[in-house]
Amino acid sequence: MADHDDILIALRRITRAIDLRSRQLLKETGLTAPQLVVIQTLRRQGPMPASALARQVSLSQATVTTILDRLGKAELVTRSRTGSDRRVVTVALTESGAACAAEAPELLQAGFLSRLNTLESWERHMLVASLQRIAAMMDAEDLDAAPFLEVGDIARK
Repeated sequence: MADHDDILIALRRITRAIDLRSRQLLKETGLTAPQLVVIQTLRRQGPMPASALARQVSLSQATVTTILDRLGKAELVTRSRTGSDRRVVTVALTESGAACAAEAPELLQAGFLSRLNTLESWERHMLVASLQRIAAMMDAEDLDAAPFLEVGDIARK
């Protein structure tokens, strides 16, 4: 089998694992991976402007707005305009949003995280560099992609 076939098989296995984990997260929490990333970021860093949140989670402002609409309907976040600049919308977790974030499972499978943590620092750096190189070789450096796993259409920034 050619090297490129081995690469495609490995990428397909990773994609399949991502899909399975995303479905599991949705089933366990009722939230998508992007929604979980947003509430976990707000839990760690506290209330912040929606634009800063978008930068923090590496998603477009439009994508974050859609996520916040859904989280707002579920009463997990609030949005408010404060201060002298009424254009700035500050996002904060509600009490139930904070509880949800505290109880949320890890986005990556626990087995993956435990095995990753057993690697030497240089091995982890090598893995990151290799994956970043693959993304670059696939012309994917400019894709809108936050640090979560979810299969689907990825829009360019």
